[in-house]
Amino acid sequence: MLNIALFGPPGSGKGTQSKFIINKYHLVYISTGDILREQISLQTALGIQAKQLIDHGHLVPDELVVQLIEDKLNNGGNANGFLFDGFPRTCSQAEILEQILKKRHMNLNAMVSLEVPQTELVQRLLDRASVQGRSDDTKEVIEARFKEYASKTMPVIDFYKSLNKYHPVDGVGSLEDIFARIQQVIDNI
Repeated sequence: MLNIALFGPPGSGKGTQSKFIINKYHLVYISTGDILREQISLQTALGIQAKQLIDHGHLVPDELVVQLIEDKLNNGGNANGFLFDGFPRTCSQAEILEQILKKRHMNLNAMVSLEVPQTELVQRLLDRASVQGRSDDTKEVIEARFKEYASKTMPVIDFYKSLNKYHPVDGVGSLEDIFARIQQVIDNI
């Protein structure tokens, strides 16, 4: 079973590259962002709470995200594995994911990290905001998200480095070139 966490800052291309990865390796896609946006659009209690946090550039609390992840894993059926997009975002989430997978006699094979310069990220997010109209892609929210990413999410890299599961990938270039780099990592784990 192949289990991959796709990692990177906001705007690094995780959602785009995820599509290539799930098609190539036949993995079940677990995107915390997609799950939360669905909850927001349905205006569930979780969705309302999450929207308030996301609109200010904050992360949704671990206990809520973990509950959503466990639900997705339980409904994975006979999957070849799972691709986690946007999870884990904190060291505590990484530790929880390790426990959840171990309980299911599984493990995370790799954390693939898309590396993109911040100036490129800002431009991508502003472009996405104009195309998709996302409320979490304003200049102020983008800055808050980068601060949150640096303080809470970047330490996850050290967690996976200590487990020899961290694999940085240059996230700049054509979609095909970036995917070829990702594929090279996955094929060699």
